[in-house]
Amino acid sequence: MENVHLAVEEEDLYSGYNDYNPTFDSEELENDVGFQQAVRTSHGRRPPMTAKFPGTAIGARPLATSFGARIPLASSMGRPMTGAVQDGAARPMTAVRAAGYTSLTRGSTFDPLGQSRGPAAPLEAKNEDTPEEKIKILEKKVNDLIEESCMAQSVGALQLALDKAKEAGRKERTLVRQREQSGNADHINLDLTYSVLLNLANQYANNDMSPEALNSYQVIVKNKMFSNAGRLKVNMANIYVKQKSYPKAIKFYRMALDQISNAHKEMRIKIMQNIGVVFVRMGQYSDAITSFEHIMSESPNIKTGFNLILCYYAIGDRERMKKAFQKLISAPLGIDDEDKYIPSNDDTDSGLVIEAIKNDKLHTMERDLKVLTEKYIMTAAKLIAPAIETSFATGFDWCVDMVKSSQYVELANDLEINKAITYLRQKDFNQAVETLKTFEKKDSRVKSAAATNLSFLYFLEKDYDQADRYADLAMTADRYNPAALINKGNTVFVKQDYEKAAEFYKEALRNDSSCTEALYNLGLTYKGLKRLEEALECFLKLHAILRNSAQVMYQLAHLYELLEDPQQAIEWLNQVLGVTHTDPQALAKLGELYVAEGDKSQAFQCYYESFRYFPSNIDVIEWLGAYYIETKFCEKAIPYFERATLIQPTQVKWQLMVASCYRKSGNYQKALQTYKDIHRKFPDNVECLRFLVRLCTDMGLKEVQEYATKLKKAEKMKEIREQRVKSGREGSARSRREGREGSADSGRSSSSTKGERLSAKMRSLPGSNEPYEASSPKEIDASYVDPLGPQLERPKTGAKWRVEDDDFADEELGDDLLPE
Repeated sequence: MENVHLAVEEEDLYSGYNDYNPTFDSEELENDVGFQQAVRTSHGRRPPMTAKFPGTAIGARPLATSFGARIPLASSMGRPMTGAVQDGAARPMTAVRAAGYTSLTRGSTFDPLGQSRGPAAPLEAKNEDTPEEKIKILEKKVNDLIEESCMAQSVGALQLALDKAKEAGRKERTLVRQREQSGNADHINLDLTYSVLLNLANQYANNDMSPEALNSYQVIVKNKMFSNAGRLKVNMANIYVKQKSYPKAIKFYRMALDQISNAHKEMRIKIMQNIGVVFVRMGQYSDAITSFEHIMSESPNIKTGFNLILCYYAIGDRERMKKAFQKLISAPLGIDDEDKYIPSNDDTDSGLVIEAIKNDKLHTMERDLKVLTEKYIMTAAKLIAPAIETSFATGFDWCVDMVKSSQYVELANDLEINKAITYLRQKDFNQAVETLKTFEKKDSRVKSAAATNLSFLYFLEKDYDQADRYADLAMTADRYNPAALINKGNTVFVKQDYEKAAEFYKEALRNDSSCTEALYNLGLTYKGLKRLEEALECFLKLHAILRNSAQVMYQLAHLYELLEDPQQAIEWLNQVLGVTHTDPQALAKLGELYVAEGDKSQAFQCYYESFRYFPSNIDVIEWLGAYYIETKFCEKAIPYFERATLIQPTQVKWQLMVASCYRKSGNYQKALQTYKDIHRKFPDNVECLRFLVRLCTDMGLKEVQEYATKLKKAEKMKEIREQRVKSGREGSARSRREGREGSADSGRSSSSTKGERLSAKMRSLPGSNEPYEASSPKEIDASYVDPLGPQLERPKTGAKWRVEDDDFADEELGDDLLPE
């Protein structure tokens, strides 16, 4: 029996596979607070589970951890840990599949982005019909209109800018109404309203609509909801200044000053400067001085310093003028040193930067400010120099000394040269020359400027040798001075050495291509050399630079006339008259060209306008008189010849013309009286006596015999005079031949003989008011030809005149004595 063993029930190999262990329920792990806490902390880091052993029951193998046997832990809510056994009882079964979760189906692909689901649905379109969207769209339109208005104003389209500003105002009011209707009145955009009103007011002011601008500004200023609107009173004050309502302007400037805090110092200074300028315009210099002195003590600047000097000059305070000038030259400019624009040879990068900023807007602004400062200092010195001392020279010397001790040392020499120019304006040439001569031993730039002015002075005085000397001195000091080269060319030009003068002008142009004086003089030089095409090219270039220069256009017209192109000459003269409407010489020249073209009606218009602007041009007067005679209006020619008589009272021909016009127009009594007046002034005039005889004969007067006797005597004297002149001419010719053939002594003898003979002849001549020239080479014509041509036939009337023989019926009247 001992070897008999009871059979033991064998272990079922497949037991336990159908048992459910809640520990492995992964569906509920997300809701297990304890598990989630363990995962989020370091305590949840467990080593991986061991592999399953096939053929064993899972429930029979305990799972080990790094802490030993696994002990069920309670969760934070007090419920048992998942898979834990409580009091020997198993955990109740739960659903295997949690709500909302599905297990991954077999055969599905990995698609974390969901691309297999196709494209996303289109975005929902914005609904623009809602009140909020309508308000946003309207706000954007208002802002766009304000921007368009500002851009139009910046390019000068002021009317368009105003229209845009008005439209923006209308749109903004519509926007406010829409907000009120939608119940959003509390959300009104005040900044937008302020921008619309301010832009509208500015555009009204730009278009000189002052009442509308003031109303718009007033709307902004009175609205307490707008912060800092008080400073707009400065704009209102500016409008009152433009309207010359100076008391109101002062009032608004002061109101704006009261509403601006001391933190805005720069703006307060500018407003006080405006107040001072308005006081100057009102003539209240004391109040203006108070404003300007406050500015110079708080924030000195060049413009205020200059205005302060003007106020002191107006009240005649010498000492304060000096102090103000010292303040002016010590006012800071706020400009950096010019050395920063000098490139260094070592650093290439800095050189490129300097090259880029050398001509930028900031440097240009600095240069303009410096030029303006120098202008203010020079003007102030010239203004106060005669007032601060007993003489102009002493005052100017004091200003120069002050400038030398300031930051504007380089201005001292310019002031000295300006002193010489002031002497020139005072017609004190000697002092000007003495002042300029003091620069001969100074640095080259100042020496060149002084020598240039001296050369020009001597050139005006026609002392060409001194002018040439100082031009050479200026060129030696500075060969690249175009003014010195031009002066040198001018001294050569007056000696008619045109080729050499052209070389100097060309060199001046090479040094300064914009030197218009050199280009003009070069054109004149080519004109003197008869190189008309080159002269034309010079003046055309000059016309491209100086578009409205009447001198340049006149030279072009003259060149086209010399080139025998009258149409172009007429066109350029018309352009001259477009610039200078009242130039009598240009009008007369245009009339001359129209005469050459055969257009006498246009020529008459030009000559008439020339006479109207300058009634003393004898050539114009002569042409107008001849024109009226030619057109058979002799009575209209009389005023012109009478004016010629006033201009040249010793010329008998104008008085004879007047008398002839009276005779031609049928006014014989007036003609007779005029001839008698001429005979009284010129008793030996043969032509006057002939017409007196003729008129007295025609009119049956008793003075015929008297005038006939005088005529015979005058003709006889004229014949004797003619013979003497002829013999004198032969004697002088013979004396010249003897002088050439004989010795020097015989030449002197013949010369003295000739002088005695001429003196004897002059003593033997009868007294006459007519000028006499013994050496005139022209033959004297004893006959008279009526300059007005043959007499017109008198209109027939009822009374019949006596038919008498005309003593001068065979007289041939030519047109050669008519005025051209």
